[in-house]
Amino acid sequence: MSFSVRIDAGESHEPPRPGQCLRTYLRERDRTGVKKGCDTGDCGACTVHVDGLAVHSCLYPAHRVDGRTVTTVTGLGSGDRMHPVQDAFARSKAFQCGYCTPGFVMTAAALTREQLTDLPQALKGNLCRCTGYRPIGEAVRTAHAHPGPPAPQAADDVDPVTREVVTGSARFTLDRPEPDGLLHIALVRSPHRHARVVDVDATDALAMPGVHAVLTHRDAPRTRFSTALHENPDDDPADTRVLDDIVRHVGQRVAAVVADSPATAVQASRLVQVTYQVQPSVTEPEQALRPRSVRVHEDGNVAGEFHQALGDVEQGLAEADIVHEAVFHTQRVQHTAMECHASRAWTGSDGRLHLHSATQAPHLVRRRLCAVFGLTPDRLRVTAGRLGGSFGRGQDLQTEDITLLAALHTGRPVQLEHTRTDELTATTTRHPFHVKVTLGARRDGALTALKLRVVSDTGAYGNQGPSVLAVACTEAVALYRCANLSVEGYCVRTHNVPAGAFRGYGVGQLAFAVESALDDLARRLRLDPLALRRRAYLRPGDRAHFPGAAGRYPVMDSGLVRCLDTLGEARARRLRTRPRPTGRRHLVGEGMAFVTQHTVPADGHIAQAAVALRPDGHYDLTTAVPEFGSGTGSVLRRIAAQALATAPDRVHLCDADTDLLDHHSGGFASTGVTLTGRAVAQACRELTERLRTVAAVHTATSYAACRLGPDAVHCDGAPLALTAVHTHAHTAKAPLRAHAAAYADDAVPGLAFSAQWFRVEVDAVTGLVRILDSVHVADAGTVLDTAQCRGQIEGAIVQGVGTTLREDLPTDCAGHVTSVDLRTYTIPHFGEVPPPEIHLVPPGDPDQAPPKPMSELPFNPVAPALANAIRDATGIRFTTLPLRPDTVWSALTDAHRTVTPRGTE
Repeated sequence: MSFSVRIDAGESHEPPRPGQCLRTYLRERDRTGVKKGCDTGDCGACTVHVDGLAVHSCLYPAHRVDGRTVTTVTGLGSGDRMHPVQDAFARSKAFQCGYCTPGFVMTAAALTREQLTDLPQALKGNLCRCTGYRPIGEAVRTAHAHPGPPAPQAADDVDPVTREVVTGSARFTLDRPEPDGLLHIALVRSPHRHARVVDVDATDALAMPGVHAVLTHRDAPRTRFSTALHENPDDDPADTRVLDDIVRHVGQRVAAVVADSPATAVQASRLVQVTYQVQPSVTEPEQALRPRSVRVHEDGNVAGEFHQALGDVEQGLAEADIVHEAVFHTQRVQHTAMECHASRAWTGSDGRLHLHSATQAPHLVRRRLCAVFGLTPDRLRVTAGRLGGSFGRGQDLQTEDITLLAALHTGRPVQLEHTRTDELTATTTRHPFHVKVTLGARRDGALTALKLRVVSDTGAYGNQGPSVLAVACTEAVALYRCANLSVEGYCVRTHNVPAGAFRGYGVGQLAFAVESALDDLARRLRLDPLALRRRAYLRPGDRAHFPGAAGRYPVMDSGLVRCLDTLGEARARRLRTRPRPTGRRHLVGEGMAFVTQHTVPADGHIAQAAVALRPDGHYDLTTAVPEFGSGTGSVLRRIAAQALATAPDRVHLCDADTDLLDHHSGGFASTGVTLTGRAVAQACRELTERLRTVAAVHTATSYAACRLGPDAVHCDGAPLALTAVHTHAHTAKAPLRAHAAAYADDAVPGLAFSAQWFRVEVDAVTGLVRILDSVHVADAGTVLDTAQCRGQIEGAIVQGVGTTLREDLPTDCAGHVTSVDLRTYTIPHFGEVPPPEIHLVPPGDPDQAPPKPMSELPFNPVAPALANAIRDATGIRFTTLPLRPDTVWSALTDAHRTVTPRGTE
């Protein structure tokens, strides 16, 4: 039978494979704008049009497009002109990482006038983890603002990177052309929390046609390492093997099947027979701390500790007029970036190994893999494309090591792409925290003592655990003014899924506990929560309690005072303009929280950058920071353009390739702008000096009389085109390229602040929490890209609302995570969280104020602010996250609150 389908501007007559879905059929034909986010029809990243109707191509059988027309995001426009929806998304900055953007564009382009009246319903099939949804709604409304058929839009003034994202041509991890002979990996995972692998029988799997290898611990290096990526490798416990003969959590990989296709690999993986000797397990961190507890590793269960004290806490508690104590618990949550982890490894034409993966730190990946596999750095090149979100997940090895092992073993190109179930059940999560808070205070609100006992569950392997504990215990208490302070912390291994780096790096969990306890202290003292905070927080000139980078203590500027004042004004205005509703069913309350973050990480981070003049008079800017939604790339181009006195569109970014720079710690710990930006500015200043020198020599003009302009060096007023400068430098064999490095240990540490206020409504009959008002105030220093900074804050708030009110990774009695897809692990959808009122407080001295990190910080106050608002509404302090409707309803019922009958007011 003949088969024919029209795809965008072309036709295909090749029939799909039996059972093939439309998504994979289109991607095999280089329609890489069709993304994989779930393969269960839940995220919408794969949306295309079939005869004008928007469908999720991961669920749509490919054979059904026979005789039909399929339009993807690539073919939505007309030639070089963008579709109005694409144009609106570009001009509204309706994306951050951009992975979900093609799906949203395709859904929005097919909306009817009737559907536009209810966008939450119309867009419920599309998910975004980055933006917070507000700019997406603006883009959709803008695109459909005028009646009549949409006309394609010229895009001459749209940034090329933006255009790539909205047209689906931006290249994410697996969007590059596949190398010939590519093999695929399917993993065999442990069904047990703790067991010894006695035998792996791969006979039946190897007998399947198309199966090339089944790798086990016998094929893996015996080297133990940490999957965490830090500049200082000694920060992390070396307790992991690529494949181990002891499994320590459900979902740990036991074997890797390498085959011609993903389907063959998966089918063969089910034929691998593993014999286990099941061992006792421990899943509660407090239990794991006991001397006679089951050992997760031979060296014990404590992966790291933190002990710091100032003054005399017991004396401070004795001097207090009131002492408040409470215990808090946070849950395990997933990053849920829309792009799943993936790696591809092969041997290049140069004879070297190449690894392309979804990592935030290519150089650290190379260093770690070379140590594990006994390679010299020149033998391995590591690259990364644009990442479909991160939130910290790219700071751990996830797929890179097993993919490289398979490539070395088979001598063929190999690829591993996680499923959404893999992501939710077997990759690193946020650390659950158990925190006991003891506060002592005088009647006026001045703190006399602050005592914390912190236990974090790092799961089966240590990786980021000790560092997360240290950062949380250092930064979460940095804003409190208290002479008597004690922090006792333990990072504990258990037989749970390993935790890793997650947005906020532990500070959010600890802030939930301390800021909640501080609110209760205010109630007991009968003080306004904001007034208490003015008494309890540091003042300008005060020093943080514990040191940061290079052992130096951050000193308070005026940022926190401005945040307190701004939030106070916004709160008062909101409370005046929206009076408290009356009624017994709908309970309304307000709550706030403040957090701080060191502006420089304490891990010895190193950033390098290089900039070179091109023959066409433009510039190539080289960094090692992949773009993953933080907007780092666009900001670095702005920094370079400002230093080079040119326009950002004349600066072309080359990033995330270990061949381009000697070393770079990577784009994590909110260093993309604060540290890499310094290296970029320095490299550009050095290049500027060289350009002026070359121009001065060529024109016989003094150096002082030469000034760099957008496209020329002006020598005593006469322009010498940059193209000519390049030619003269090339003739003189003096390449115009400059290189610079910035070191965290050399930076002056400071503090950035963020504050969140919510007003919520709690339905006493259902337990449902609805956000009525949201205000966020950020001390971001000098803001280089206001739209991007606001986008980061909005996205952080929505993610924080999700992790506070619903997200959780519960396990059954056998240790299996029960949230296996995006229907059971539900992140916020469009329209569920109202857009916040955002204030970026101006720096005290704009000329001396560097940018402050804003990728992680705004996430951290969300949970305590929400919890405080719910406490104000219900009179009940919730100490365990998440605050799901059933949890809230149960607590209200237990408290015997009187509510009106269902359906009445």
